[in-house]
Amino acid sequence: MAVYTEVSDEDLAAFLTQYDLGAVIACKGIAEGVENSNYLLQTERGTYILTLYEKRVAREDLPFFLALMEHLARAGLACPTPVHAKDGFALRELCGRPAAIVSFLKGLWPRRIEPRHTARLGEALAGLHVAGLSFALRRENALGLGGWQALFKACETRAHEVRPGLAQELAAELSHLEAHWPKALPEGVIHADLFPDNVFFFGDELSGIIDFYFACTDFLAYDIAICLNAWCFETDGSFNVTKARTLLANYRKRRSLSADELAALPILARGGALRFLLTRLYDWLNHPAGAFVKPKDPLEYLHKLRFHQGITRPSEYGLA
Repeated sequence: MAVYTEVSDEDLAAFLTQYDLGAVIACKGIAEGVENSNYLLQTERGTYILTLYEKRVAREDLPFFLALMEHLARAGLACPTPVHAKDGFALRELCGRPAAIVSFLKGLWPRRIEPRHTARLGEALAGLHVAGLSFALRRENALGLGGWQALFKACETRAHEVRPGLAQELAAELSHLEAHWPKALPEGVIHADLFPDNVFFFGDELSGIIDFYFACTDFLAYDIAICLNAWCFETDGSFNVTKARTLLANYRKRRSLSADELAALPILARGGALRFLLTRLYDWLNHPAGAFVKPKDPLEYLHKLRFHQGITRPSEYGLA
């Protein structure tokens, strides 16, 4: 279970006196997710998500994340909306952790990705990017190009435990990306972690996007590249061209892509694969004994990285 901080009945009752949500009916830990402690909270007024922010989320970044969700919700994006306490503020503290309550979204994330899912994803991602252009705050991407070298150094001496020669392969890829990373593409707010388990569907409709705790300011096309990695590979490792086409075609219905953005997708996709390879590698090598959450396999993203290394133009993804 992804609950790192246990909340007692007494602590929860005292915490909720700061809100106008009525009495607690039920509060249950949510097993999914690996970054924070999440609870499904039911009160007399409705159903909510209570989140306690753990060590990977910096306290000073929380106002950005909460304000962004409010901004996007006002713009019509289906995403959690922070619940303000009686004093007007959403960010609180519970059991020694920063905490917030957000609205509950109906739906389930898709276990089997189909083109109908990537179609709705493309529309929603473009909507997020367009709405984010009017968001006043800025947050640098701590897990962007500038942060990968430090992650690699933290794993370099033990990378061979996952695969012999992995450190040398990662070092070569880092050098290539640093030499070829785009310098001037359209930027704005990106989600930066838009995996299937962060997107809910209710029937055929996308009902919500959650988990904005890696959101930042970066190239908008980099968010598309992350989605190509997360949504368009099959379980056997093959790349599904139909899903990629559907994602991009529906994205472009709401936001056009420049020729430079399209041309940059192969290098951005390599960067996205390396980013998740490195974070998964770090988590794999630093997994605490007895932890409830099983670390994700970094080699899945090594396979994806190698695939993107063989791509030279977006048409090879099936993209016009």
